[in-house]
Amino acid sequence: MIKAAVLGATGYAGIELVRLLSNHPEVSIEVLGSQSFAGKKISDVYPNFRHVLEKECSVVDMDAVSKCDVAFTALPHGASKDVIPALLETGVKVIDLSGDYRYDKVEVYEKWYGQKHSSPELLRESVYGLPELHREKIKSARLIGNPGCYTTCSILGTVPLLASKAGSTKNIIVDAKSGVTGAGRGLSQQVHFCECAETAKAYKVAAHRHTSEIEQELSNIAGEDVMISFTPHLIPVKRGILSTIYVNLNKPYTTEELTEIYKDYYKDEYFVRVMDPGILPEIKNITGSNFVDIGVVADERLQRAVVVSSIDNIVKGAAGQAVQNMNLLFSLDEKTALATAGFYL
Repeated sequence: MIKAAVLGATGYAGIELVRLLSNHPEVSIEVLGSQSFAGKKISDVYPNFRHVLEKECSVVDMDAVSKCDVAFTALPHGASKDVIPALLETGVKVIDLSGDYRYDKVEVYEKWYGQKHSSPELLRESVYGLPELHREKIKSARLIGNPGCYTTCSILGTVPLLASKAGSTKNIIVDAKSGVTGAGRGLSQQVHFCECAETAKAYKVAAHRHTSEIEQELSNIAGEDVMISFTPHLIPVKRGILSTIYVNLNKPYTTEELTEIYKDYYKDEYFVRVMDPGILPEIKNITGSNFVDIGVVADERLQRAVVVSSIDNIVKGAAGQAVQNMNLLFSLDEKTALATAGFYL
C-alpha cells in the first residue's frame, strides 16, 4: 500500500483529495494535516465521511509524514514552499496543489505572486503536473507542481491548435467561468450566498495569476512566447469550470477538420473527451469527475476557432489531477480510483 499524507486536508481541494484517496485500492491515508481542526475526526468536520473514514486530524508532524511514501500539500499559495524542502529531505515524494512549484522561471512566479521564492533551486527540478503534456517526466519526479483549475481547462483546450500549427499564437482570448469552490473555504464577502447567488461577475481582469501559468505551457508547446487575454468570472454554481477560447486560424478550416485535429491529438488520453461536431461541453457532465470535455467550432466567417472546454475545478483542476499524478509516480494504472462518471444531477 502507498502511505499518503494530506496536508491541508480540510480545505475544499484537500477534502476532495481525501474523498478520492479513501476509495483508492492502493492507498492508505496515514496523516490528515489540519491546523484548524487538529484533534477532531475528519468525519466530525465533514459528516459525509462517517463510516468511511474516521481518522483524526492533526497538526503537521514531520516524523509521521516522513514515514509516508507521498505527501500532498493542499496548502495556500506561499505556504507550501516553506514546508516542501523539509519534506523532500525525508525522502517523501511531494505533489503540491499550490502555485509555488509550477513555474519554469522564478522571476515569473515572483512577479505574479508578489513574493520572493524561498527555494528557487527546486523550481529547476519540479515537474508541471499535467499528465497529458508531461507524463514521462512525472513518472520519475520527486516534486510535482499540480496545475491550477483555470490553467488545466484553458491549456488543454488550446494546445492542439498550437501543436498542429493550425492556430495563431497571437491574440488568443480565454473567457472562463468558475464555480464558487474555486475561491476556497475561507470566508469573504464575495462568496456569501447573497453576494454570489443569482449573479455573475468578472474579476481580476487582465491580472489573474493563472494567466502566467497558461502562457508558460502554451509557449513551451508553440516554441515561442505566447501572451493571452484571460478573463475569469465567478458564477453561482458550487463546482465546475467552463472556458470559451478564441484562437485565430492560420488558414480556413471547417468544424469537422478542427474536431479531427483535437481527436487525433487526444486519441490516447482517457480523461479528455472530444465532442463530435455540433455538441459542446456542459458543466453538469463533468462535475464530480476527472474528465475534460472539449468541443470546437470553426467560425468560418472570421477564420477563427471557438473552443469550449470544461472541467470540475476541484477534481481535474486539483484533487483528481493530483491522484492521477500519484498513479503515474507509483506505476499504477493512471485511471485508478478516477474512472467514474460525473454527478450529472
